[in-house]
Amino acid sequence: MGTADRGTVAGLLLAAGSGRRMGAPKALVEFEGERLADRGVRLLADGGCDPVLIVVGAVAVQVAGAVAVPNPDWATGMGSSLRAGLDALPGSARAVVIALVDQPLVRPEAVRRLIEAFRAGATVAVAAYGGAPRNPVLIAREHFAEVSALAEGDVGARPFLRARAELVTRVPCDDVGDPADLDTPEDLRAMEGR
Repeated sequence: MGTADRGTVAGLLLAAGSGRRMGAPKALVEFEGERLADRGVRLLADGGCDPVLIVVGAVAVQVAGAVAVPNPDWATGMGSSLRAGLDALPGSARAVVIALVDQPLVRPEAVRRLIEAFRAGATVAVAAYGGAPRNPVLIAREHFAEVSALAEGDVGARPFLRARAELVTRVPCDDVGDPADLDTPEDLRAMEGR
């Protein structure tokens, strides 16, 4: 299949949690003067995803340039948010790049590299840092049903990625960001101090 027939790649930002350890929903937390929700949507859009969807739950968040997808089951964990997001993708999306709202140091070039891997034939591409798979993750439409079936509790695509390791293309992204999570106010202060 040539690059022209691989279709559009959507972006999916998972941002539904309550941020219990952070003390506030992470989607609303500000980093470098910007809400994490806005930063995550910009990451996906600047990386080449269209459309961009943001899964919300604990708090309703509107972000310019993104379609909000409410997850009424957000409290059950990331699995339900991933399922809600995949279900809401338009039929025109041949693949999706999934990003997490609490990783503000990932840069758009990482998303572009995943899309390039897809255009080159990969059906599952994962950003790797130091050789270890992290986020974001690209998954082609042909795997959506299996990803949804395996996404339970507070895990997203990880069970699918482990079960189908032979499909995974690791895309080196060490030079285009850092997948560090923001989980606590201490994490936020440390990250802002870099």
